[in-house]
Amino acid sequence: MFWTLSQVALGGAIGSVLRYLAVAAFGAPWAVAAVNVLGSFAMGVIFVALTSRTHLSPLLMTGALGGFTTFSAFSLDTLKLWQSGQIGQAALYVGLSVGLSLIAVALGATLAKGALG
Repeated sequence: MFWTLSQVALGGAIGSVLRYLAVAAFGAPWAVAAVNVLGSFAMGVIFVALTSRTHLSPLLMTGALGGFTTFSAFSLDTLKLWQSGQIGQAALYVGLSVGLSLIAVALGATLAKGALG
């Protein structure tokens, strides 16, 4: 377990730094959108490439791509649902994830303004 957690931590540090540099260089929100698309593309490639090498998954998928963009994990989960024929579940997952996340960020900001403002 320690080795797996170390891989996730190292990969997460690398991915987070890369995301920070992309946003610093190109600015939000478009750099964030580009990171999400690039991370999702990389997740698809790595998911297929690592089919027989799952020992690298914590470093590359959970760590590096998770630190770079959690949107890639969301995209992969949606693809897996879709490919397994669970189209309704995929649509529900996308709708709830995006919709509830937008509500949560607005609620969090509103509560923080009230408590901190």
